[in-house]
Amino acid sequence: MEDSKLTPATRVATAVVVSEPRWISEFKDYSKEWRRLFAELMGTYLLLVAAIGPVMVDGYDRGSIGRAAAVTAPGLMVAAIILFMGTVSGAHLNPVVTLAFALRREFPWKRVPGYLLAQIAGATLAPLSLWAVLGNTGSFGMTEMIKGMGVLQGTALEALLTFALVSTILGTASGAQNVGALSAFAVGGYIALAGLWASPMTGASMNPFRSLGPAIVAGDYRDIAVYLVGPTLGALLAVGAAWILRGPGGDPTAARAAQGTLEPILTTIEQKGEFDR
Repeated sequence: MEDSKLTPATRVATAVVVSEPRWISEFKDYSKEWRRLFAELMGTYLLLVAAIGPVMVDGYDRGSIGRAAAVTAPGLMVAAIILFMGTVSGAHLNPVVTLAFALRREFPWKRVPGYLLAQIAGATLAPLSLWAVLGNTGSFGMTEMIKGMGVLQGTALEALLTFALVSTILGTASGAQNVGALSAFAVGGYIALAGLWASPMTGASMNPFRSLGPAIVAGDYRDIAVYLVGPTLGALLAVGAAWILRGPGGDPTAARAAQGTLEPILTTIEQKGEFDR
């Protein structure tokens, strides 16, 4: 069919088919990768400050921080990070979240090493900076198991907690739910909820680097395997559950949430799928 005979509606439909969404083009552009990596470093740093800050402040001034405040702070911080810069990098902030998105074919494996390096850098800088401000207090906010809890018990509990966390992240990112910015409150709310009941047992880490960062600064790797193996196992179980619930992955909406976009706020036309031509 000659182009002159195409109706305007047909031309738009044809352009949508052959055009690539701008956010995909941007994600393939490695010249902007430093922005995404900086977002992961900064986001993980802020998360760790909120997670270990209450512990170190309480060590500095005994009894000043209650458990409810200590477990709510990181949940609120995660919600804020997702809202203010989640579109830059996807706001993974957690290596098992990056792993889960990659296994779901919603984040490319070749980007995983860079994200993990940025996350561990942020997780290490947080206790170092608080050490400079508050001194050596609160064991640098290390996660510790309650006295009498075994390694297998701790690993199982961390796996259970992380299973629900990653399930929440994968579910709210998918096109099936399509909750958009509300995912920030779902994820942040779950982190606070998990901490309210499980923090006395293991610290409710749910993030290998949240535990590893302070351990590196303190030079104390006691029970670190619990916090590396447990969350990783929980994330793998969550990926399996997502496959049962929504299939093998590759959801474009979830991919966009996981990969982020540096483009300006979407126009109404772009939100409907009619991307720039």
